[in-house]
Amino acid sequence: MSRGREIERKILSLLHGAKTPTQLTQIHAHFLRHGLHQSNQILAHFVSLCATPYATRLFAHIPNPNILLFNAIIKAHSLHPPFHLSFSFFCLMKSRSIYPDHHSFAPLLKSASNLRHYALGQSVHAHVLRLGLTRHASVRVATVDLYATCGRMGDASKVFDEMRDPDVVVWNLMIRGFCNTGDLKTGLKLFTQMKERTVVSWNLMMSCLAQRNKEGKVLELFNGMLEQGFEPDDASLVTVLPVCARLGAVDVGEWIHSYANSKGFVREAINVGNSLVDFYCKCGKLQAAWGIFNEMAKKNVVSWNTMISGLAYNGEGEVGVGLFEEMVRGGVEPNDSTFVGVLACCAHGGLVDRGRDIFASMSVMFGVSPKLEHYGCIVDLFGRSGHVRGALDLITSMPLKPTAALWGALLSACRTYGDREIAETAAKELVDLEPWNSGNYVLLSNIYAEEGRWDEVEKVRLLMRGDGVKKVPGQSAAG
Repeated sequence: MSRGREIERKILSLLHGAKTPTQLTQIHAHFLRHGLHQSNQILAHFVSLCATPYATRLFAHIPNPNILLFNAIIKAHSLHPPFHLSFSFFCLMKSRSIYPDHHSFAPLLKSASNLRHYALGQSVHAHVLRLGLTRHASVRVATVDLYATCGRMGDASKVFDEMRDPDVVVWNLMIRGFCNTGDLKTGLKLFTQMKERTVVSWNLMMSCLAQRNKEGKVLELFNGMLEQGFEPDDASLVTVLPVCARLGAVDVGEWIHSYANSKGFVREAINVGNSLVDFYCKCGKLQAAWGIFNEMAKKNVVSWNTMISGLAYNGEGEVGVGLFEEMVRGGVEPNDSTFVGVLACCAHGGLVDRGRDIFASMSVMFGVSPKLEHYGCIVDLFGRSGHVRGALDLITSMPLKPTAALWGALLSACRTYGDREIAETAAKELVDLEPWNSGNYVLLSNIYAEEGRWDEVEKVRLLMRGDGVKKVPGQSAAG
């Protein structure tokens, strides 16, 4: 192999692993030092693979870019946002009388797909048809991707049916497209028709089914995948474990744990470790969840959140708060989900003062603005502890508009602790927020009836009639 070719291979290898601007600068300096900056081949590879801001700056210093370089910069912008710049460079190329080829159109179609811009993609496809470039596999794949991503499965099917022997990537695109538009039946039919499948195909089909709550079918496919000799990867396990938790399929989840251990996933694949922790927590097996959490070589914020929320779910509120404090001491930045979990721990543990302090610290110490979920946790905390007046004060003073769920939680607490005055306030708010919900009228009517305020009961009934609300059979109204 020639010295120049050897350096070129080394540069391409370095580029594929480059992550930071500093690394890109070093690689650029490397091929400049070896006098390869005049090579359009090297420059094109560099531009197409490096991050777009750097690629754009480099491209601007090339005096007379040819089609190779234009295609490279168009490709670079099809892979990294802002995707619309692909079209800017395409227009620039045409303005210089450089005629596009199929290498120009495949990334343009990909950019339109990433932008989910059907009309723009259709225009590119029309251009491809006029130039007779549809025979090229990369263009066809990109066209199917565009239409499937935009949910235009009629258009995607036309292109798909014209392909003599579509590869597995195209089949996967079609399956994903049909499933994403809600047509699981056609997606599953295509999956069964595939002559060749990859692990990606199985994962895609199982994920689509899981998203549509077809848990039984997911496990059926998972078993079929194993029977046909496919080895599940980390994405397979992360898809199937939540299904096992929802179905209570503990035996399957435990088999996955054993398999993940044998493949080294538990220690090295954070997403698998997190999913196993979540699975065991939801199955009430806290000791197993703790074991995996402690065994994980690397943890991210999701790992901590999952364990903290799992402790809340299993009634171990104080332990969950302790784990939150350990997380903060360890320098892991909590996020929105962290605070939902730890506040839930406080609610389940009856830790009113600790919950109030953590809630107050969110924005002050951690820069996390409370959202409705966090207010909901505090209302739940106050309500469970009988602090209904504190819950009402919080709801009426919060900067966000209270939801029916918040008023409903307060009403539930009032009924537990017998605070009829606040219960009446909460019920009235529920009627205002959900005038179509007959249950809210019945609750308000029953509150008045318990106090013997029959004139108010009648007003509620008249209000229901005036709003055209019908009582659901089985609901009991006073009187």
